[in-house]
Amino acid sequence: MYIERAIEKTVREISTTFPVLLLTGPRQCGKTTMLKYLAAEGRNYVTMDDPDVRKLARNDPSLFMQRYTPPVIIDEIQYAPEILPYIKMYVDNSGKMGEFWLTGSQLFHSMKNVTESMAGRVGIVQLAGLSSCEISGTGSEPFTIDSQRLLERLKTAKKLSLQEIFRRIWLGSMPALYANDKLDRDRFWMSYVDTYLKRDIADLTQVADESAFLTFMEVAAAHTGRPVVYQELALDAGISAPTAKKWLSLLVSSQLAVLIEPYHNNVLKRAVKMPLLHFMDTGLCAYLLKWNSPQTLERGAMSGALFESWVFSEIYKSWQNAGHRPPVYYYRDKDKREIDLLLNYDGLLYPVEIKKTGSPGEKTVKNFSVLNNGQQGQATGPGAVICMASDLLPIDRNNWAVPAWMI
Repeated sequence: MYIERAIEKTVREISTTFPVLLLTGPRQCGKTTMLKYLAAEGRNYVTMDDPDVRKLARNDPSLFMQRYTPPVIIDEIQYAPEILPYIKMYVDNSGKMGEFWLTGSQLFHSMKNVTESMAGRVGIVQLAGLSSCEISGTGSEPFTIDSQRLLERLKTAKKLSLQEIFRRIWLGSMPALYANDKLDRDRFWMSYVDTYLKRDIADLTQVADESAFLTFMEVAAAHTGRPVVYQELALDAGISAPTAKKWLSLLVSSQLAVLIEPYHNNVLKRAVKMPLLHFMDTGLCAYLLKWNSPQTLERGAMSGALFESWVFSEIYKSWQNAGHRPPVYYYRDKDKREIDLLLNYDGLLYPVEIKKTGSPGEKTVKNFSVLNNGQQGQATGPGAVICMASDLLPIDRNNWAVPAWMI
């Protein structure tokens, strides 16, 4: 069963304006399935997961190009970067748009080669796992805090109960988990992690100790929704701080995690400079932390942190799927005043708190005052508390309580 992806329009637009489309994203997020679905008749398909094809591409790229002529989908391009100069020569001579559709599961050094060797010729699109909108089959657009937009969204969004939301948090966002009801969640994630360690990490980055890296992944999962302190990660994982920094960059390069930069400027001198860590797939996060059911997760000590990461990932994907760089930051100062999320667009800062509560009060928006209506150097727009409320309601004149299912 194919699930329509919100990013399809962006992919089509890129394909008509660039000769090469590069679609990146974590393993099994649906890149190949979507491109095959969008491909017109006559577009060839080849994957570098096939060892014979990979050998041909590496050893005789010229012959490979003759065998797999454009228009073509080339899957997992990072395993054969040797063909990139030949693709460049081909598109320079052809002048046609959309001739090559490339996919890659990582943004490691070999993926960097794609953008460097074909600057100006490649349009890059990042695909994440399924958004809640895609799972529900409702429309998707970038999340913004605008009263008219929120009221319109209320008409089309599908209401979800606390139990339904935490099932999605626990299950995760990979398409295979929704396309096949009989697929065992634990078995899927066990296989996913094993493949990630053996293919992406061991093969591409030469991390010698897979067991130590798995321990680090579990430690990083326990830190989701928290500012990054490399010494803490290192101590908990039993590694050095430089190794913790390097390994966290691998999770980010694999698009399994995102580091959110803090918002600060010359006026906000007390703002901290540490990035904030969020796992993009809360299902993977919950699996690594060994939560065995949505019910135990919802009642457990990590429920607030995983709810926050899930809301963050939904907002992040809503912008990403529209082809925009997500304008997300967070705020924390030395007095430990925090704002979970700042959206920076149209010249304004929009503060967002994320709380697992059904009835947020005015206390939940008290830290919004640190922005002080422009005294931080940028004007402030209305704010929101994304929560478990059953309806869209105003908290005060400037802030909304937004149900999590409305994102």
